[in-house]
Amino acid sequence: MSDQITHVLVPGTFDPITYGHLDVVRRARRICPHVTVAVAESLGKNGVGTTFSLEERVALAREALKDIDGVDVLPFTGLLVDFAAQVGAQAVVKGLRAMTDFEYELQQADLNYRLDADLESIFVMSSPEYGYLSSSVVRQIASFGGDVSDFVPPCVDAALRARFS
Repeated sequence: MSDQITHVLVPGTFDPITYGHLDVVRRARRICPHVTVAVAESLGKNGVGTTFSLEERVALAREALKDIDGVDVLPFTGLLVDFAAQVGAQAVVKGLRAMTDFEYELQQADLNYRLDADLESIFVMSSPEYGYLSSSVVRQIASFGGDVSDFVPPCVDAALRARFS
């Protein structure tokens, strides 16, 4: 493995992708020339499944990220470390909003290290304007007919309005 990191993953369920996610992807792209947004299947997320199918979440992420060079969006199932090896990524970038994010992400990083010690974990702090933002909050607001246009790209806003109308 090279000492230089040239390809990172930004993994998540992205149900749906938010401006907070886009911020993390842009920041990952600033530190690395090739970023793959890895959209997880997550069949059992929170015990209820996802609002959007894997194909829908990939399509929404691709549309939301289309203007950022050096970024690919791919679906994945299974272990993140296996997917990283498959696509040749040397690191995982995760955004942190609060201490609860840190505790969870540290556990995941520790497990990933046990499975592949060569896969680095890189954490970026959330920009203050997105510290409160999560996909679950966006889904909840949208499900009650609230305006989420300040939180998500236009393609996601339209998809949420269609889903919850």
